[in-house]
Amino acid sequence: MRKLIAGFKVSVDGRITGSEGYADWVEAWSEDYGLTAQIDGCLVGGGMYPGYETYWTAIQTAGEAPLPMTGKRATAREAEWGRFAAQTKHYVLSTTLTVAHWPNTRFLRNLDEVAALKQMPGRDIYLMGGGRAAVSLIEAGLVDELRLIVHPIIVGPGTALFAGVTRRRNLELRNVQSLSHGQLSLIYEVV
Repeated sequence: MRKLIAGFKVSVDGRITGSEGYADWVEAWSEDYGLTAQIDGCLVGGGMYPGYETYWTAIQTAGEAPLPMTGKRATAREAEWGRFAAQTKHYVLSTTLTVAHWPNTRFLRNLDEVAALKQMPGRDIYLMGGGRAAVSLIEAGLVDELRLIVHPIIVGPGTALFAGVTRRRNLELRNVQSLSHGQLSLIYEVV
């Protein structure tokens, strides 16, 4: 069975956004979890997908122009992920969205469709976000692995990654790696 692997960049206090609704402490949105070689699909929640599509389309077309949301130019690693993502199947978990401009995008309407996707042949699936989708999938027992890049900042007000989780989930630590600028990479199996 394919694994569903959630990857998030979080603050030490577990925030995925600050009070302004954006993770301004994250320098780049490249895939920094080491997943590219083992996935053939990306799962994105309906709340996050429109901004995701806009951002990664801009990376492909902006050249040296500043990107929406960040006002910065794309990093080399973001451009690399943008090329990979443009060729990779995307699944959007949403009951309301009906239009996607990205090629290879399919809508999943409920958690049973996510469970069925995991049963299909293929490589693993990268759960990119957003927070509500992650909570729903964790609650349903569909997330197999959690990869966090923890940034050395306490954000305070903002969106907590696990806000809304109602049941306890045990995690088994698989790997810890110290990254640059005091960041930590944590890999957990959800048991």
